[in-house]
Amino acid sequence: MAAEHKSRAPVHVSAYVVTCSDSRDEAHDGSGKDLREGLAAAGHTVAGHTVVKDDPEAIRGALAQAQAAGARAVLFTGGTGIGRRDCTVETLRALFEKELPGFGELFRMLSFQRIGSPAMMSRATAGTYQGMILFALPGSPQAVKLALDALILPELGHAVRELTR
Repeated sequence: MAAEHKSRAPVHVSAYVVTCSDSRDEAHDGSGKDLREGLAAAGHTVAGHTVVKDDPEAIRGALAQAQAAGARAVLFTGGTGIGRRDCTVETLRALFEKELPGFGELFRMLSFQRIGSPAMMSRATAGTYQGMILFALPGSPQAVKLALDALILPELGHAVRELTR
């Protein structure tokens, strides 16, 4: 059944990358760069990218930019920890129409296999919003690569197709 669904899924998806950080800028955004390069290498279109402060208004503004750019998937990196300023998860969850708890669960399981107990500190999640799929990833380049390669790229087209059903 999954193979049948995937066979009808788009091969190329328009994606947008948002880095949420109080300490990074365009010149020091390794995770955002890794996401853009990974998406492009897999044949997806990167409709744009931005670095914003870890602030709800800035995050919602970046999401509006992504939507205006025609993105069907928005990948956020940063702001998913338990620090005082980490607010990406709360900001996006308030917007989710449907949450995909399996994404965060699988990500933490894979992370645990690689780094052990610190994996429990991640609040990575995903959900849908106005015809888009949103992913909230940690800011670590290793975590971004793990989520992209093991979870996001294998299912991105399938997830976008399911949004239109």
